[in-house]
Amino acid sequence: MPTVRITATTAARQAIRHLSAGRGAPVMFVQSGDGRAGGTPMCYPDGEFLIGPGDVLLGEIEGSPFYIDRRLDHAWGEVTFELDVAPGGPEGFSLPAGLSGHFVTRSTTCAT
Repeated sequence: MPTVRITATTAARQAIRHLSAGRGAPVMFVQSGDGRAGGTPMCYPDGEFLIGPGDVLLGEIEGSPFYIDRRLDHAWGEVTFELDVAPGGPEGFSLPAGLSGHFVTRSTTCAT
């Protein structure tokens, strides 16, 4: 069984449940930036972003999968991440976490 390397704050879990309920389906996340520095993961309706062999599943939050690019995963090692919500709008084509917030990823610990 794979190690789960993604957790979420209460605010992030509530935002995911709200987005999933509003769309009638789970959302998905793809981390492609520097999550250790408070990077913004991309958030899409589940299945609307192409996942390939170069992506690593870190785990699921509220039924929503969270992937990271394999090169970033390799560069960062066994970092554990936490998904949260921050003020402001989302970047790029990412779904917003709420009317005045976006998702943000931070590193929490390094597994040994």
